[in-house]
Amino acid sequence: MKIQVINGPNLNLLGRRETDIYGALTLGEIEAKLAELAKDLQCQVEFFQSNHEGELVDCIHSCRDSVDGILLNPAAFTHYSYALRDAITAVELPVVEVHMSNIHQRESFRHESVTAPVCCGQVTGLGAGSYYLGLRGLVEIIRERKQKD
Repeated sequence: MKIQVINGPNLNLLGRRETDIYGALTLGEIEAKLAELAKDLQCQVEFFQSNHEGELVDCIHSCRDSVDGILLNPAAFTHYSYALRDAITAVELPVVEVHMSNIHQRESFRHESVTAPVCCGQVTGLGAGSYYLGLRGLVEIIRERKQKD
């Protein structure tokens, strides 16, 4: 089983920006822990991060025939990127959306996710743990779908 982990804008600055909200772990450290967890879950993970919406869309498109699911932190694009939403719908893969902060406790413009309705789940507000729980959930969803096929 292969999972693509996709991170949106500014997540490359984790560990250095707004540590009171996002914590001290860097994106590389989170990815290393995800890779360890993936081994335990008997799956492979690949990582991609971009600050550019089109590159994220291209990455999602490239997943269509190459992975079993996507773990996605769209970051600020969560709240307005219909392009990401359409890309998620187009690839017909299970996608779990994750956020380190609780978007529902933050500024009002962050309360709505335009991407969550086309994802199978959303994990929010648990810091780096949102990624770990999201990966566990995604793997379970994929396994259940494969059993039905």
